[in-house]
Amino acid sequence: MKRIICYGDSNTYGYDADTNGRFSESIRYPGALQKLAGAEYTIIEEGLSGRTTCFNDPLNEGLNGLDYLYPCLMSHGPFDTLIIMLGTNDCKERFSATPKNIADGMKRIIEKAKLLPVWTNKPHILLVCPPPIQKGCESSPVAGEMGRCSEKSYHLSEEYKALAELEGIDYLDAGDADINQIDYMHLSAEGHRWLAHQIWNYLLQGNL
Repeated sequence: MKRIICYGDSNTYGYDADTNGRFSESIRYPGALQKLAGAEYTIIEEGLSGRTTCFNDPLNEGLNGLDYLYPCLMSHGPFDTLIIMLGTNDCKERFSATPKNIADGMKRIIEKAKLLPVWTNKPHILLVCPPPIQKGCESSPVAGEMGRCSEKSYHLSEEYKALAELEGIDYLDAGDADINQIDYMHLSAEGHRWLAHQIWNYLLQGNL
């Protein structure tokens, strides 16, 4: 049985902006991916709302994705594939991070993951660039939390693509995923289904 870890933030956790709750397991993308993959695969959810690549949040504890990587991966190993989708929270105004800064934080996660003794075979990482934060977010109910965040999020894809090429890992851009029109940054139910299909189709193309 192959094991795949989905490491991310609220869009991996499955935050539902319509209800301020959480999508059911069958809707959020790791669960939808499990249905597509079938019984020969175990899809492991590791989503946490607010998680960053490497920034310590001064308002909330435990959200540094780099710090949590070791206990997370070591507790689930051995596994075959690591899917990482982070960067949305790094765009928060309070972090004052450029798109390049955010990509450098992701680089630290990737290089740390490669070195850990957790792989069934050789390291296999799929970097997923999250959907950009639409401008409406800056006047939405989460505007006070996110601040000015939209413009830099649109530049993550070019930075992440270059990073994936540099690190020799797989890359997928989730920029076409459907985003809810309440906070303009979280995946809708359809967005989760779309992302699961995109990831599964990519993995089936010889990338498993």
